[in-house]
Amino acid sequence: MSHLVVIPILIPLLAAALSIVSWRSVSLQRWIAIIATGALLLVSIALLQLTREHGFVVMHMGDWAAPFGITIVTDLLSAIMVVLTGIIGFSIAIYSLATTPEGHERFGYYPLMHRLLAGVAGSFLTGDIFNLYVWFEVMLLSSFALLTLGGERAQMEGAIKYVALNLFSSALLLSAIGLVYATTGTLNMADLGQKLAQVEHHGMVNTLAMMFIVAFGIKAAAFPLFFWLPASYHTPLVGISALFAGLLTKVGVYCLYRFFTLIFTGDVDYTHTILLWGAGVTMLSGGLGAAAQSEFRRILSFHIVSQIGYMILGLALYTPLAIVGGVFYIMHHIIVKTNLFLVSGLVYRLLGSYDLKELGGVYRHRPGVALLFLIPALSLAGVPPLSGFFAKFIIIRAGIEVSAWTITGIALLVGLLTLYSMIKIWVEVFWKTVPENVNTDRLTGAKPDKGLWLLLLPIVGLAACTLFIGLSGQPIYELADAAAEQLLNPALYIEAVLGTQP
Repeated sequence: MSHLVVIPILIPLLAAALSIVSWRSVSLQRWIAIIATGALLLVSIALLQLTREHGFVVMHMGDWAAPFGITIVTDLLSAIMVVLTGIIGFSIAIYSLATTPEGHERFGYYPLMHRLLAGVAGSFLTGDIFNLYVWFEVMLLSSFALLTLGGERAQMEGAIKYVALNLFSSALLLSAIGLVYATTGTLNMADLGQKLAQVEHHGMVNTLAMMFIVAFGIKAAAFPLFFWLPASYHTPLVGISALFAGLLTKVGVYCLYRFFTLIFTGDVDYTHTILLWGAGVTMLSGGLGAAAQSEFRRILSFHIVSQIGYMILGLALYTPLAIVGGVFYIMHHIIVKTNLFLVSGLVYRLLGSYDLKELGGVYRHRPGVALLFLIPALSLAGVPPLSGFFAKFIIIRAGIEVSAWTITGIALLVGLLTLYSMIKIWVEVFWKTVPENVNTDRLTGAKPDKGLWLLLLPIVGLAACTLFIGLSGQPIYELADAAAEQLLNPALYIEAVLGTQP
């Protein structure tokens, strides 16, 4: 069954090709999107189950054994990430049916979406760092095209910042890969886990580690080069914003977890101290930035930055409990953040704006929509018994256990800032009365909207996932614990890929 590991990459690539062939038929492209993302979700669940049974699933392309050939490999962390990719991809495909203008659909929306999903899945499943770079570029090209689809001025301004910083990150990543190959003669991650530990020049290894921290930190929107995210994520169609918010930065976080538990483990005091303070400043920057905003999606964009800090904090503390908390937080956040962007799009559909000053009255006229906002919003803020509470609790407890008082205090403060921002959205959008001169026909139901159920369906599904993680969190915790155990024992990964013990 090792061939199953490559299917989550092939499905979106095939769907992209079929969508291009079906260029003249928008309705066929829509059906391809639903079927392909649904198949991706089902296959990813099967892959996760297979990985839980065997620990690792490894496929050597062309039967070229590692480290000489291309290796596709999944452990529990990568399998979890692929499942989350399937959930988000399927949700966005449904949501897009009611929110994507036909002009965007005719100019490549669906092929680009599938290419993006292929790049994300490939990044999670690749076993060597050069192919990781290739999948990063697939993501970058697809995301840039999606970001500029429509050609509005705000989109182009955001896209310039987005592509400039990400191209710099890609150039730095490629340079680091070249230096790694010059130093070790290999690009296979498992092989690097052995050979970098044997390099006598520790200064060179630490320099390479810093290059990867910066490259992946930019991809993850960590401090200080995070400003491209809030400058761009609020500009495209809301379905695109939600797709980006859920997945793109998490690829950078995943790479940090992979590299700094498998490859760069020789000087943890040096590398993880840098990650620790980077996490703290990232949390604080995002929380303060969100508190100062007055536009729905910009608030949510800054909160992506602050929540990335929590995920990096789990890695930086580098204890079993902290890694569990980091993995748990990634799972929770991908679901919640995607859902909040989808809710913002639903509010836009009802009232025609993302500006908080031009919104209001949603609770009075649409109490169900208000509830669907409260579930992910309170979860993001860490209110019990929702998923965000347990994610934050695990990480904060891990910080207390190692007496990391300063960073733990920052984490608690940012939690309060997050709650403040969510309350601000609640008061402005849902609680206050509708401002004058705002068209309320859709909000009150005076103008029927037959496509509204397509927006509500993925929002309800993701809200149910959030409730499940919070109210029945034991299986999710056990899954995160098993993934953390693998990450903290890199010899298992090396043996699975290379077939030999380090």
